[in-house]
Amino acid sequence: MDGSKRGMIRDLHHLSLLFKVFDVSVIYFSLYFLVIFYGNVDWFPQYNLLALIAVLVFGFAAEIARLYKSWRGVDFILLVRRLCFVWFVATLCLLVLGYTLKITSEFSRVILSAWFLVTPIVLLSLRVLLFLVLKYFRSQGYNSRQVSIVGANQLSSQIIKHIQSKPFLGMRIEGLYDDRTINRDDHAADLIIGDMKSLVDKVKSGEVDIVYITLPMKADQRIKQLILDLSDTTASVYIIPDLYTYQLFNGQWSNLGGHPVVSVFETPFNGVDAFLKRTQDVILSLLILMLISPVLLVIAVAVKATSPGPVLFKQRRYGMSGEDIYVWKFRSMTCEDDGDLVRQATKNDGRITPLGGFLRRTSLDELPQFFNVLLGDMSVVGPRPHAAAHNELYRSKIRGYMLRHAVKPGITGWAQINGWRGETDTLEKMVKRIECDHWYISNWSIWLDIKIIFLTIFKGFVSKNAY
Repeated sequence: MDGSKRGMIRDLHHLSLLFKVFDVSVIYFSLYFLVIFYGNVDWFPQYNLLALIAVLVFGFAAEIARLYKSWRGVDFILLVRRLCFVWFVATLCLLVLGYTLKITSEFSRVILSAWFLVTPIVLLSLRVLLFLVLKYFRSQGYNSRQVSIVGANQLSSQIIKHIQSKPFLGMRIEGLYDDRTINRDDHAADLIIGDMKSLVDKVKSGEVDIVYITLPMKADQRIKQLILDLSDTTASVYIIPDLYTYQLFNGQWSNLGGHPVVSVFETPFNGVDAFLKRTQDVILSLLILMLISPVLLVIAVAVKATSPGPVLFKQRRYGMSGEDIYVWKFRSMTCEDDGDLVRQATKNDGRITPLGGFLRRTSLDELPQFFNVLLGDMSVVGPRPHAAAHNELYRSKIRGYMLRHAVKPGITGWAQINGWRGETDTLEKMVKRIECDHWYISNWSIWLDIKIIFLTIFKGFVSKNAY
């Protein structure tokens, strides 16, 4: 490949500096032009100070979030989320500072609102434009990097497929290297072009820009020797730990005393994510309870009038981290179980009242659980809570069953909108439900919650499997 193509736009430092200058300019001048074009407001010195503070806070947060690092090979959506989060932090700091100093009245709320909305749009627009430009040039072979991979295994196969499926990353597979001659992955074996020594020779000759090491962690001596040999080159070298054998559940990297740590089992709701999730739950539960309060009253009267017994029924369930919670429902049966043996409702179950059957099919019996959400025991979206007796039954039969309790149980969830609700009369059905719960926890985002809530409105309330 033509070396001039490979080297185009290679100086990341200059590109990073360009972004920093652009971001500072956008933050300052977007506020300036909004003030000028608004017409009824003058550019007071306070606006200069506001823009300066915004630039400083944004810059500080951007450095912590590593916004200006190289994003080659990283999902562009992650960059968008990172940028929006940094601007959100800057905005939040400005609002807190303004209310603390009691100076918010000195600024136009219309201008500030517009500024808070316009700035991230402009910041993102440049990055989208640059992404499209780089995508075009990289698809033509420009600004590309030659990539070599060490280790023929499942992990290297995944890396190769990812790079080959995304030519706009500007990464070209030069070859796969491994000293071993047995137990090679079928897909990866076809790409093996040499051993470690031949790789080092190519890197030293300048034919390779990036080296990914995907050897298993037990091959520490081979990895150390390879790194030592590559230290005499200018190539970028990365170690991708082969963690497939550990079946990571929501695995994330963190740091402990300067040492990298990867989680095997962990809840996705820590720090900011926990705050966002709880804020979403409080807002939604309050809004929904206000809207459905007449419905709750009608159902309560109907339950009381059609069968003897209490209006509400509470049952012990496992909450987050396996803690006991009591989940509220409208009573739908003549009797309810909450002990060591709980029998699931089945088709034509004689315990279900006529009204109760309708409530269960339409999920209206679950509406009181929005009070559980408001109290913090549950979430609007999450794995459905099972009776404590069912948890004890299935935890010994389904591998990883209790991992669903890494998050709060929900009123609706990924399993429910995919048809896995109601009676689980076979172990396979419960396994499918648990697989959906695990997928949700590993892939959680605010947008996924919104998607599940939206789909629940159309396909999650009524089910032929709910008795």
